[in-house]
This record gives sequence, structure tokens and C-alpha cells, in this order.
Amino acid sequence: MKLTLSRLRVLPRWVIYLIDLFCALMAVIIGFLLRFNFDLPHIATFNWLDIVLTVVLVNSCTFIIFRTFAGIIRHTSLQDAWRILVAIICSTGIYAVINAIQDVQGGAFFMPYSVILIAFLCAFAMMLLYRLIVKVIFDQLMNVNGKHIARSNVVIYGAGYAGSITRDVLQSKAKEEHLVRVVAFIEDDAYSWGTQLEGVPIHRAAPNVLDKLLSKYHFSQLVITDALQSSPNKEAIVEWCLQHKIKAQQIPPMAQWMQSGLKMKQIKDIRIEDLLNRNVIIMDDEALSMQLSDKVILITGAAGSIGSELARQVSAFGPAKVILCDQAESPLHDLFLELKEYYPELNFHPFLGDVCNRRQMEHLYNHYHPQIVFHAAAYKHVPVMERAPDMAVLNNVMGTMNMAELAVAYDVDKFVMISTDKAVNPTNVMGASKRLAEILAQSLNNYLHNTDHVNGRIDGSVKTDGHTVFITTRFGNVLGSNGSVVPWFKKLIEKGGPVTVTHPEVTRYFMTISEACQLVLQAGVMGKGGEIFVFDMGTPVKIADLASKMIQLSGLEPGTDIEIVYTGLRPGEKLYEELLAKKEDIIPTYHEKIMIAKVRVYDYPLVKRQIQKLIKTAHQGNVWEVVQMMKDMVPEYKSNNSKFEELDIANHGDHLTPSEHNGYASENI
Repeated sequence: MKLTLSRLRVLPRWVIYLIDLFCALMAVIIGFLLRFNFDLPHIATFNWLDIVLTVVLVNSCTFIIFRTFAGIIRHTSLQDAWRILVAIICSTGIYAVINAIQDVQGGAFFMPYSVILIAFLCAFAMMLLYRLIVKVIFDQLMNVNGKHIARSNVVIYGAGYAGSITRDVLQSKAKEEHLVRVVAFIEDDAYSWGTQLEGVPIHRAAPNVLDKLLSKYHFSQLVITDALQSSPNKEAIVEWCLQHKIKAQQIPPMAQWMQSGLKMKQIKDIRIEDLLNRNVIIMDDEALSMQLSDKVILITGAAGSIGSELARQVSAFGPAKVILCDQAESPLHDLFLELKEYYPELNFHPFLGDVCNRRQMEHLYNHYHPQIVFHAAAYKHVPVMERAPDMAVLNNVMGTMNMAELAVAYDVDKFVMISTDKAVNPTNVMGASKRLAEILAQSLNNYLHNTDHVNGRIDGSVKTDGHTVFITTRFGNVLGSNGSVVPWFKKLIEKGGPVTVTHPEVTRYFMTISEACQLVLQAGVMGKGGEIFVFDMGTPVKIADLASKMIQLSGLEPGTDIEIVYTGLRPGEKLYEELLAKKEDIIPTYHEKIMIAKVRVYDYPLVKRQIQKLIKTAHQGNVWEVVQMMKDMVPEYKSNNSKFEELDIANHGDHLTPSEHNGYASENI
């Protein structure tokens, strides 16, 4: 097998261990020589057998405890130097303790304190020096034989502590056959420009610095540290990397690895989610803690993308119990195991059930008595729901009604419903079903808290003296969620393409799963009841541009390596999504990313009766009648690229009776 420098360990660990012991012993001898001015006869009067045995025994223990021999010697770093220093300090301290014990007992010193001090300095210098010599020799051999070694030059953006640690990790954990060499740092801080960090030059973050560094070092990889994570320049830097076929990677925020240390596996490729160029969300942790700590929290749809992330974020605030409700057994079990691993002290209760099953949900409420409900259970795929309107109604509308009415019956404090931008001026069954769920939750909240009502129950199910408040959160597409465009594109790219996009002009709002859930929690805290919170989704993104960028992030060329094919809009699909209906306006809140949509006020008894008729029709399976009823209740629902467009052509007005129409006239459902 061919031997390369990248395979050569240079010195085995046991050899390093013996050399360190030799250095420690030599340091004591040098200490005696310097202290007594090379007076060998006088030096010989000391008990050298005891000295040698003690030095070897003490340093053997400290070197093993602090693992001074553990690092790869050719990649000696500040961490290695620190381990050596601590080990020698401990050895020196033990020598001093032995001296003190002998002094108390009236005996002679083990060795003079001056010798101990000189030996400390000499041992540290010798152990560090020979490591640096080996490192320099290896670097020289690498340069001489570089043409025989597979080598990757790397530039790190950020020359602070994170940049230094990243360099150490890259060079010490380099793969056997692919040696990594950090050739330059880029830094925004003017204080360090023109200096070096462990022999690596630090360059100014100027507009053309990457072009200059590429020309000089021919680097193939750029690693981004905390210095650029939330900077507006990040997207431009990554764009440059894509254009020049440079591998772009990043490390996680320092808080995630400070205690355990940065690992090679934590240095990951830039993902499409990282290019949204969105500012970090500032959370009101104190308010969230007051809201969630020691509370019983129920999350429906817990095994889904949004539900599972909500569970993770809620758990960080120390709730008394977290009930995870979902009908998907395996994902629910996986989430339960994950949460128990990270939060072993918390009480998690997986509940296998369907929000459409009223009996199951009543058992859940009766058994656990949740105080806060996050209702994320819903069918969400537009083309699938376009083929099954009855199922969309049963799951999204009836499921919400079940959970909402039971929340009132069992005195839940707060009910937070997850909605979608597709509920605004819906063009498909899924969006219309979510709009009906919004109307249901908001009208129920208004009815409960209308002081004109007399205590009692509506239709024997919902009591009117309940204190439950209902809050709706509305946002756009979530990057990386189950079945969303990003994982689908990733699969297509892995297969070699083509990547299919419905239309070259189709655009969508996007945010990350983590960001969406943070805003849901924050909106849940600030909500007083009846609000529809709209999130700042940033700038809409063209799906075609998203596909192109994902291909480039995979190291491939759009149109050359992988084709982008346009297949036409799917049933019910819009070119552009909206977060507000035309007749809606927004009210700002104290959080810059959360607004309140000003919407119509609805009459709950009328809404309930209409929805009950809709559910009954859905149970009968007549999809055309189901969609017609949805269009009657949500007049702005106009089908697009769907067989149900026939109903829009046939309709010449509302299908409600005049008395019913008066109830809906002010709300424009």
C-alpha cells in the first residue's frame, strides 16, 4: 500500500509519552545544574534514586490524567500547549507538597524550591519545543512533496476565537487521504488586518479579497464562522463561492459547541435554508418562560415538521408535561425518544390519536387536562387535497372544531392554531379548509368573550362562560418541512435530475422551521384572544431560483449537469402567495416580525351551523357538493387550474339564504 505523509502519524502516542517523561527528567537535571552552577560533586550528594523515581511516577500520572500525548503532534495547537502547561503545573505542585511534608517531618528537602521552579520552566519549554520542531519538519516535507499529496487549501471567514478553533479542527481532523491546509483568514475587524493567527495571514474583508486570495492560494473551500452568520454579506459571499465552484461550509453558533468543543462533523455545507438572509429573531424568553414553565402543553400533529419543532422549543422552557398527539406511530415514537434523550427530566406523553375522532380527543383532554394547546394537525398538500375535498374538511375543519370545543369544555387557557398563507384568497381546497378553521377559531373566541351572552352551552357542547382564548398564526412555506419543495428538490438532484418546477414565475414566501416555531411561541405569548397573527416572511423567492441555487450548492451546474424542467401549475396552485386578503389590514405589535391581521368579525352560532352541514356532506363523500358549500361560505375562494373552476363559472351569487347572508355580509367569509 502506498505510504503518504497524510497516513504517517510521525510519532506514536507511547513514544510521545516516553519523550515527555524524558523531558521532565531532563528538566530537573538542568534545574540542578543551573541552581548549583554545574557543581557536580555537590549535586551528587542528593538522593538521585528517589528524585528519579518520584519525577517519573508523578509525571506519569499527570501526563496520563491530562493526556498530553493525545494530540496529533504535527497538528500541535494552543489546546495541546494548555494541556501540557496544566500537567506540568500539577507535577510542580506535587513536588512542592512533598517538600512541605518533609520539612514538617524535619527531613531534608526532596529538591530545592529553586530547582522545582527552573524544572517547571524547562519542562514546558522542552515539551512544547520538540512538538513545534516536528510540526515544522512535517510542513516542510509536505511542501516539498506536495505534488504527491492530495491537499485542499481552505480560507476561514472570521479570525476570532471561533476561527482559531475551526482551523485547529480542520487541520487536526483532516481525512487520511485528503490533507487540509488553512491558508488565510478573512476578518471584518480592522484591528487584526495584516497580522497573523498561528502563522496564517489575516486579510481585510474587502470587496475583491476573495478574488485575490483565489488567485494567490487556489483554495477550494471557504468556512464561515460566527463572524458572518447574520451578516448581510453572507449571501453575496456564498453566491461568489457558487460562481467559482468553491465549497462553502459553516460552523454552528458558538453557544452550541463552546462547552463540548467543536467537532469536525459540525462543520457542514451551506444549505439553501441558510441563504434566506433573515435577521436573528429576538425572543422574549422571560415572557415565554412565564407562559410555558410548569404548564401542561398539548401539541397536535406533534410528529410533523412544525409540531416536532414546537415540542423541542417548548421543552426548553421546562413545562410540567408535554402531550405529543399524532396518528403517525413511528414518527411519534421517534420524537418521544429524541426528546427524552435531550430532556430526561421532563414528562413527555405520546398520545396516538386522530383529531377527527371526538371520543379519542375527549379522553385525551379528560386524562391530561392541558393548559395550552398548539394545534398543528392538518392536511397540507394542495394537489392531494384537491383530489380529496371531503378529507380536507374532515381533518382541517372538523378536527379543529373538535379540538377547539373540547378546549373550552376542559378549561384550556390558550389555544394556538397554526394556519397558512394559502388561506388568504384561497384558490384551492386546502387553503379554503384552513380559512374555515381560522373563522371557526376566531368566531368562537369572540362569542366566548362577548359579555352579552348568558352563561350556558351552545348546542349542548360549548359553554359560553369559558375563559379559553383562541389565537391563529398565519405564515407561508417552511423550508425543509416534510414533503416540501426543498427535500423534494434534494431527492431529484441526488438522482441526477431533472428538477421539476411548475412554472418559471411561481414565487413563495419561505422561512425556516425553527424561525416559524419561534414566532408561533412568541405570538402565543402576546395573544389576548381572537387575533390572526401574520409573520414577516421577508421577500418572496422564485422557486426556479431556489432550484438553481440548490443545484449549485450540490456542486453541479444548472442546465449542464442537471436540467430544470417546467411542468405547469398543479391543480389549485397560485403563481403568487398572499399573507393578507385585499380587505384586510395589519396592526403592528411590539415584535417587529409579528403583525395582527385586521379581519371581519363572525357570528359563531351561524358559523357552527354551516360547518356542521359541511361536515355532514363531507361524511357522505359528495366532493362537488362539499366544494360548492365551501365556496358559499368563503366567497373569495376561486379555484385555479382545477376541475372545480366549473363551480365558479356556474355560480352567479351566494348560495346562502338572505337571513344567513346577513350574518356573512360583514365578514366576507
